[in-house]
Amino acid sequence: MNKNTITGFALIGAIIIIFTWYNSKNIEEQRKLQYQHDSIAHAEQIRLRQQQALDSGAPMQELPTQPRETAVKTQPSTLGAVLDAATTGEEQFFNLENNLLSLTFTNKGGRIAAATIKNYHTYDSLPIVLFSGKENDFALQFFTNQQLSTSSFFFTPVSVPAHTALTEADTLSQLVMRLSIADDAYIDYIYTLRYNSYKVNLDIKLVGMDKHIPRNATNLDLYWSADIRRQEQNFSNENNYSTVVYKYPGEVNTEELRSRAEGDEVKIPTKVEWIAFKDQFFSAILVAPENFTQADVAYKGYTENHPDRMLMHCDAAMQLAYNSNSEQTIPLEFYFTTNQYKTLKNQGRDFEKLVSLGWWIMGYINRWFIIPVFDFLNGFITNYGIIIFILTLLIKIILLPLTHRSHVSSAKMKVLQPEVSKINEKYPKREDAMKKQQEIMALYKKTGVSMMGGCLPMLLQMPILIAMFNFFPASFELRQKSFLWAHDLSTYDSVLELPFNIPFYGSHISLFVLLMAISLFFYSKATLSQTTANNQMPGMKFMQLYLMPILMLVMFNSYSSGLSYYFMLSNFITIGQTWVIRKWFVDEEELLRKMKARAAQPVKKSKFQQRLEEAARAQQQRNRKR
Repeated sequence: MNKNTITGFALIGAIIIIFTWYNSKNIEEQRKLQYQHDSIAHAEQIRLRQQQALDSGAPMQELPTQPRETAVKTQPSTLGAVLDAATTGEEQFFNLENNLLSLTFTNKGGRIAAATIKNYHTYDSLPIVLFSGKENDFALQFFTNQQLSTSSFFFTPVSVPAHTALTEADTLSQLVMRLSIADDAYIDYIYTLRYNSYKVNLDIKLVGMDKHIPRNATNLDLYWSADIRRQEQNFSNENNYSTVVYKYPGEVNTEELRSRAEGDEVKIPTKVEWIAFKDQFFSAILVAPENFTQADVAYKGYTENHPDRMLMHCDAAMQLAYNSNSEQTIPLEFYFTTNQYKTLKNQGRDFEKLVSLGWWIMGYINRWFIIPVFDFLNGFITNYGIIIFILTLLIKIILLPLTHRSHVSSAKMKVLQPEVSKINEKYPKREDAMKKQQEIMALYKKTGVSMMGGCLPMLLQMPILIAMFNFFPASFELRQKSFLWAHDLSTYDSVLELPFNIPFYGSHISLFVLLMAISLFFYSKATLSQTTANNQMPGMKFMQLYLMPILMLVMFNSYSSGLSYYFMLSNFITIGQTWVIRKWFVDEEELLRKMKARAAQPVKKSKFQQRLEEAARAQQQRNRKR
């Protein structure tokens, strides 16, 4: 293997190390900025819970985490008897469900109390509950003669569906809950669910509110918060892909808060189309078809040992346009959905951008090639291990011309090594390094050897390498799909749990990662054994032969087993390609003969070079005359 090829490997390793570091870094400065905000938020949560406990007569430790009927008396309003009556009530729960979702609603605040995605389970076989009980809040906030929040009042059910479980024959199911503000004013929450849909329509109908809300008011505040639960085995990986995402109207791309950290927040002074509380494979999305006028979004990540297995707490404080008419309906849409690329894309609104497929060219490679090929193979093959094998083989075939060119360049460098050694012997002194380099470059130029010939093809493959690095951990299709000993290709394939934790490695051994590191070692050893150029670079040889496999073993131990399996296959296929190319497609003796014939030919100079030389000769003649 020549120096350029080793340089290429070094660059690949450096890029992977920097990429991994970037994905896992935890900025200390961000922690300091978040500390005060989190402390205030935590204190406010404690105050609210204590107030709820005092109102219900239950001590804090006895507050339920799951919805149950309980009598609650909130703080009385000074608006009037009608609204005062809504401060006391019996909490009731209503259910709407179709073949995809199961939703629980509460009359306390008229909100969705629990959202469950059907047909899928957590890694320990529990239902996929995005949030439930007092872990979430949804409230319309406005000012009358005092600041009011709908979450403080009991709604009255106006229309309750007779059949809560939709079938294919049903058109829709609708639940209407009303909060009466006065005899002549009320707010309706109209929830609509259709069959085979992840969408829940919420129409907020305001009737007679113009008599109670100041006429100069142009916006109403809307608050949405939820504690998102853990669903996956690998907390670190799930945490890396969990954040709050939002999209501006008219834009194609989305924005998101910084993930892989303790938390983040941002104030959005412009219109926003939708906001999503997103974890690795599931999302809760709130859409305003007429746009939010502005929003503040934030999230705070929980630690791995959270007693209730919570992943993060998300907040969104938004504003809705208010027109002060006697009657106004504000349309909203909830989506409780899987982060499957095809499913999100079919729902529109650029939801597919929730899937982290990489930026720029890496994202295009995944969207335009990897995902279509993967879906096509999935239409015929149900074994995802075989699908990954075929996909890997197809990628290596497509990259074969670049691989062949790299090996031809390596062979050229190898056959020229005796000539390069002579030049090295001719200029042994350090002060002659410039002359030695010039003569080597002249040799390469005469024989048609490019210094980037071996390195450039490898660098051109880097976008595909990084695209696959993004694709496998974000691929919903691999979730809980087994292959050989791996029970879930979306997370690590542990074959041995260690009784201790190794820093940067973990407390388990992933067999696919181990096999990947071994395949990289043998590939490096096979290529190094076929060249003598590396004998002069023992440090580079050590890095390629030992250090790179060790780094891969450590960095990938907690990554998706599908990704490790892909890299292992890629290494073995590359070993096979190398052997075939060097045995049947690269004749070093014939290559050397052609290079010598090229060197014997006069060097053709471009017109630009000729003009430069003529100008140089003319300048020399003028200098002599002087």
